[in-house]
Amino acid sequence: MPDELIELHGHIIDSWTLPRSWDIIMDRGGNFQVEEMRVGVSKTEPSYARMRVEAPSDEILELIISELQQLGAILVHGNDIHTAFVEQDGVLPPDFYSTTNLPTQARLNGQWIDVEHIEMDVTIAIDRDASRAFARPMHEVKKGDEVVIGHDGIRVLPFARARTREAFAFMQSDVSSEKVKVLAIHEIAHQMREARARGGKILFVLGPAVIHTGAGRYVAELIRRGYVQVIFGGNAIVTHDVEAALFGTSLGVDLRTGEQAEGGHRNHLRAINAIRAVGSLEKAMENGLLHSGLTYEALKRHIPMVLAGSVRDDGPMPGVINDMQEAQRRMREEVVGVEMAIIVASMLHAIATGNLLPATVRTVVVDINPAVVTKLSDRGSFQAAGLVTDAELFLRELVETLG
Repeated sequence: MPDELIELHGHIIDSWTLPRSWDIIMDRGGNFQVEEMRVGVSKTEPSYARMRVEAPSDEILELIISELQQLGAILVHGNDIHTAFVEQDGVLPPDFYSTTNLPTQARLNGQWIDVEHIEMDVTIAIDRDASRAFARPMHEVKKGDEVVIGHDGIRVLPFARARTREAFAFMQSDVSSEKVKVLAIHEIAHQMREARARGGKILFVLGPAVIHTGAGRYVAELIRRGYVQVIFGGNAIVTHDVEAALFGTSLGVDLRTGEQAEGGHRNHLRAINAIRAVGSLEKAMENGLLHSGLTYEALKRHIPMVLAGSVRDDGPMPGVINDMQEAQRRMREEVVGVEMAIIVASMLHAIATGNLLPATVRTVVVDINPAVVTKLSDRGSFQAAGLVTDAELFLRELVETLG
């Protein structure tokens, strides 16, 4: 039977990496033999396992090894990467390597090099002259690019469970609406302060419920205090924020009284129309039409807002990007330097953002729907921590905690 010798190193027992590896091997029809194993006996001491993995065919073995690499398995024989050249723009070789969002290294000329700008579900492009490797989306590869194929010469650094008790570890257990929210929010605020002290960027991904619940003013306050460096969202967040600034409503509901305003159902369209009439959000701010709201505060402080549209959008509002590949490009540009991401009430933009973020970015997902909170971790964003709560409650408490 075809076989490979692999190694696992780190906190592979208490993070369930070792038993998950065994499950993968057996579920895919393979067998394993543990040749050496050392168990760490303290919080800081890592464990080690060397196993021979067998499978009934080369194809099944390659499938098993590729899944084990996502858990941090390393092939013992230590070959360099195998590569092939792209023969058609936007089309990868059939056996291309597909990344996770975990820190990844490629072995080139006997040396391990970091894959730069890592994100999930892309390929790895190689620059041999510079001895560099880059994560590259499929649609960006060009004829003649050299990309990694197969699984040889790839090392993935697994996501490790925190070694100390903290609210993030508490949040990353099973999602529940009964968690002690104040504890989690205080830990999030602490992490935000630390990120800013290091000069790291904080990304906010916002859905329209932030405005509908009256929480837009708290985001505006966070912007004023310097805790927001990048904003991702769609047409709805900016449209309803401008609607609130111009008419005091969101989806036609008066944000002060909670009652439906007369004729308010068309206010979001009136808001879009007003901005389109002057040409842009920037011009609306310059001429005094737009004078409050989170969009106003972001524009005033030159904070990038990447607004990716969708087929359901009204208008859209000027500044919304309708070309999805262009939206992805802009988002990739802005996630550079992001150390923390706060995602509030936005499932689609949460998933899009999670696909772009490396696992080293602390990610918090806040939604009233538990299914939304778990969506990112289910789709491979290992670092995502969830909080089931109302957007307004979360943002109000966060502003108060930050002081």
